[in-house]
Amino acid sequence: MPSDDVPMSIADLDLVQGAALVLLIWSCVVFTVQIIGTYKIFRHNSAPLPPPIAPTLAEDDIPHVTLIRPVKGVDIGLYECLASSFRLAYPRSKLEIRLCVESADDPAYPILQQVVADFPDFDAKVLVEEDDPILHGIGGHVNNLGPNPKIRNISRAYREAKGDVIWIVDCNIWTAKNSIGRMVDKLCGFRDKGRATPYKFVHQLPVVVNIEGHAMDESQSLLSGNVAAQGSSSDFGGRIEEMFMSTTHAKFYSAINTVGIAPCIVGKSNMFRKAHLDRFTDPAQNPILDESEASRGRGIDFFSSYICEDHLIGDLIWRSALPGYKNHGLVFGELAIQPMSGMSVSAYIARRVRWLRVRKWTVLAATLVEPGVESLLCCLYFSFAVTTLPWAHQKLGVPQTWLAMGCIWLFMVTVWMLVDRAFSSKLQKCQSIDVDEDTPSFARGTSRPWGTRRRPFREWLAAWLGREFLALPIWTWAVLLGTTVNWRNRQFRVRMDMSVVEVGGEKSPKENGLASHTNGFSTPRSRSKGRID
Repeated sequence: MPSDDVPMSIADLDLVQGAALVLLIWSCVVFTVQIIGTYKIFRHNSAPLPPPIAPTLAEDDIPHVTLIRPVKGVDIGLYECLASSFRLAYPRSKLEIRLCVESADDPAYPILQQVVADFPDFDAKVLVEEDDPILHGIGGHVNNLGPNPKIRNISRAYREAKGDVIWIVDCNIWTAKNSIGRMVDKLCGFRDKGRATPYKFVHQLPVVVNIEGHAMDESQSLLSGNVAAQGSSSDFGGRIEEMFMSTTHAKFYSAINTVGIAPCIVGKSNMFRKAHLDRFTDPAQNPILDESEASRGRGIDFFSSYICEDHLIGDLIWRSALPGYKNHGLVFGELAIQPMSGMSVSAYIARRVRWLRVRKWTVLAATLVEPGVESLLCCLYFSFAVTTLPWAHQKLGVPQTWLAMGCIWLFMVTVWMLVDRAFSSKLQKCQSIDVDEDTPSFARGTSRPWGTRRRPFREWLAAWLGREFLALPIWTWAVLLGTTVNWRNRQFRVRMDMSVVEVGGEKSPKENGLASHTNGFSTPRSRSKGRID
């Protein structure tokens, strides 16, 4: 370890140098991942993308798409986000749109009715969960599905889908006109000359754009808590969220999906085939499932008792063999843009804590090592390693002192910060987005007229430092010091099998209308064929 004159035994030196070698390898791997992610963003987000192939095919060859949008509350830009689904460059005869809401009392319900009325020529409906015959009415029961609110919200739309291609897009996401064509191209393997290998699952890169001067009630989101920016004039939490999604998250998301060694998705904009998911959730057709899981329903209903359903769907599709298909495909250059406003720092912290606790048991290993991919700690690993390993001193002349370690750490963090500045600036320009008269300001980027404002460096740096210094405390609180999340204003405990139970109201599987099976999962006795939240 870095030291000037502190004596150490040979055993201690071996241990320290061994640890330093591991930390050097780890930090170099992280740097490599960052380089891959940065390269992919600059390559695919510097100019408008080529036009898609699918909409230009003969009518009989164009896949029918069922676009499902779960809605909960009124987020900033809700109308424009929903309206973007009606402005897609895709044959109307091949597109159906289903806007799904829990109750007609939801404040978003009038907006859903308005957007459907404004586009009368579409096959579009507002589906209310309280009217779902599987959950309510004669023969229905509220516990026919598990507690996952998003799955309960969209189950009927999935079951009644006319087309095989399912595209689930969160209500607070705006998508460009040609996004559907490019998603279908990737899913089906359409290209200019010949056909490429199709994918089982495709998705978009999510990006947050913080809009200043508007209040946002965080408690209205699909996965919400009681900590909200209600009445707050501060947007600093939103700036930090924008920073996170435009730097660390985007780099790793792009890199992991480039290498393709593991599933890496979020539930913002995902497309897959209904026939595939129905097959993969049937133990009789999928050998990786236990026979006892037959009671869990089919399609998205299979996941209704579990949190982090988007990851679980992607993971099951990834692990289920299907000859002739690739696993997951990120449509590079296509952005799923989420406008945001009025988020305080406390709301940002609560949001990140929920996210980490939700995914803790889904990708435990990745969650446990997550602090080591952050700038401050990763650069500390590297600086410790190069000032400890003898070859770095002998071959490169690196001093083995604490001062040298501190200087190298500061240099590496500065380089990391400058790369993030260039990376986030490129992503926030939205240069790959097709812009026209219907494109809202938050989707025009910082380089086009009437777009968003580019952050001055001083303002950007404050958000970057806030994000980096909060990362480790948030991780510690979320991963090591709790297992509960606030979900639609109710508190749930996330169990190790990724199912959830309500705190203070835990009931046995039988009392909840759920069937237990041998591997410890709780499963809904559902008669439906798909649903997810």
